[in-house]
Amino acid sequence: MKKLSLLGALVALVALALVAVTTGGAKTTAAEPAKATAPSGATFRVAVVTDIGGLNDKGFNSLANKGRLDAQKQLGVQTRVFVTRTASERIPNLRAAAQQGYDLVIGVGFLMFEPLNSVAPAFPNTKFAGVDVPFELLKKKPKNVRGLLFKEQEAGYLVGYFAGLQAARKPAQGEHVVGAIGALKIPSIDRFIAGYQAGAKRANPKVTVLVNYAQDSTFSDQAKCKEQALNQIANNAAVVFQVAGGCGLGALSAAKEKGVFGIGVDSDQSFLGPHMLTSALKKVDVAVFQTISAAKQQGAAFRGGYNVIFDVKSGAVGYGKVSPRIPRGDITRVEAIRRQIAAGTIRPPQAPQ
Repeated sequence: MKKLSLLGALVALVALALVAVTTGGAKTTAAEPAKATAPSGATFRVAVVTDIGGLNDKGFNSLANKGRLDAQKQLGVQTRVFVTRTASERIPNLRAAAQQGYDLVIGVGFLMFEPLNSVAPAFPNTKFAGVDVPFELLKKKPKNVRGLLFKEQEAGYLVGYFAGLQAARKPAQGEHVVGAIGALKIPSIDRFIAGYQAGAKRANPKVTVLVNYAQDSTFSDQAKCKEQALNQIANNAAVVFQVAGGCGLGALSAAKEKGVFGIGVDSDQSFLGPHMLTSALKKVDVAVFQTISAAKQQGAAFRGGYNVIFDVKSGAVGYGKVSPRIPRGDITRVEAIRRQIAAGTIRPPQAPQ
């Protein structure tokens, strides 16, 4: 709990850091571990260390693992995934991967920033990358760590625009209301929500956006997110956007039960059923694959000490399949917004209102 209490202060630091980072797309030139899997003759070795939530979260961790498996198949690298089940396993898993001689170790999740700051300096010849880990947060500034960040606010803006249009078309009890539920108040989640708020209000100036946090550091307690969603729906939310990993599946379950639309996160979660309006895509698999590819190609020249940014322009964030119940005109309008974001004429905010 003491560590989590520091997150509020870190949010502002991360927002400032992102402003200072060079943007414009993904720059690829630049515990109980699972069994290692590898094609014969592989020499470059990569370890992916998941965050809490597991490989079956249908989103963040599963996408990171997909990037690992894609790289193994397409690039001929040897890979292994270390599954983090509790917060206390983050450091041991990172350290084990480095000690076992993996050339590149990728930590998944914002809460890996302290473990990476602790482990990476002790292994200067090992390359590290952190998904959602801003390099600026690493107090020791280890030059062998590269941050892999996303403009989640852009994906949030797009799905928020869909939500705002839906609330205008079918208001609940005559009120234009949509909701968003985060697992924790951390930078990547806040960026999703900030974009969602702005997009919804751009589409529908009358809309009210309800925002709640489940306070689930495990990202897997579906009951907590479901409770928050049910409260929002009781307050006339016509759409519920989950930004909470496995926990958020509970929010989408509530949307299904109550007959309102849900919006997924990270991966395309349309497979959950006809209650899904769309999903805010954050292609962690693309970031992991491209980072592995760059590290293998560049060898010792692969450098850390900075962040790579993935955005709408590079195709690494966006929106997924859209419900057939949504008018084609809505999709046309959102596509126009997407092009404006890619061109830089719309710049969604990073901080929630």
